[in-house]
Amino acid sequence: MAKIIVIGSSNTDMVIQSDRLPAPGETVLGGIFFMNPGGKGANQAVAAARLGGETYFITKVGKDVFGESALKQFTLEGIHSQFICQDEKQPSGVALINVDAHGENCITVASGANARLMPSDIEAANSLFQNGNWLLLQLEIPLETVIYSIEKAHHAGLSVVLNPAPACALPETLYAHIDIISPNETETEFLTGIRPVDEASLSLACDYFLSRGVKRVVITRGAKGAYWKTQGAFGHVPAQHVVAVDSTAAGDCFNGALVVALSEGMAFDQAIAFACKAAALSVTQLGAQASMPTREQL
Repeated sequence: MAKIIVIGSSNTDMVIQSDRLPAPGETVLGGIFFMNPGGKGANQAVAAARLGGETYFITKVGKDVFGESALKQFTLEGIHSQFICQDEKQPSGVALINVDAHGENCITVASGANARLMPSDIEAANSLFQNGNWLLLQLEIPLETVIYSIEKAHHAGLSVVLNPAPACALPETLYAHIDIISPNETETEFLTGIRPVDEASLSLACDYFLSRGVKRVVITRGAKGAYWKTQGAFGHVPAQHVVAVDSTAAGDCFNGALVVALSEGMAFDQAIAFACKAAALSVTQLGAQASMPTREQL
């Protein structure tokens, strides 16, 4: 079985569900509160593991109740967690999430130990890179660690998937080391300067990445599905029609599922369809990791 390495953040999500999101300075009463493990890296690792991928996770948590809870949860999910670090000084990451009645959300993150996941922590997992097959990353950890990890994986012969979320400026030279990039529409516009509103602009935005050395591009579009392009082909995969309850971590579910499908040998368009189906199922449930479907549910 192919080995999937996920490097990224681990947070505890503190969620309030209410009828609508508050405007600046406004208090909205009548919400429902719950806590759920989250963080883009952890979400994607859980998504991959639940869908059958042999998943190894590298992150950094604090030596606190949230960190200990996260480590226990990763073990329960069947994730290989021997390369997870615990920080002596910083608390574990926390995210405050508001969700409205339509499943839309707004999120504020206190990164904590995530901000101290450094290249030296990745170097400690050198043996894993020598035997891995796929690397999946996001941008909730220091950019220098993302760059180091991508370059290390590229030189070791791993297939690299970057989910550039939340979006930030990337070095031009990094693109040539990325096999697949998977931005959403907002991240696509930030990185390319092109607003992807129709097939022409979607294609043009993909060309931006392809011309810089990325091998394959998939732009996720929420309820509109996903658009993909390579040097020789392109296509659109429609989304499944569902009643959305909470869109938190739908993109993370998509990326974890995409890598699992590709690691099993699915064609790119088939893997995207598999990922769209998983993401659609995830938005029908509340929470981040709690909403990640199993292979049986899919």
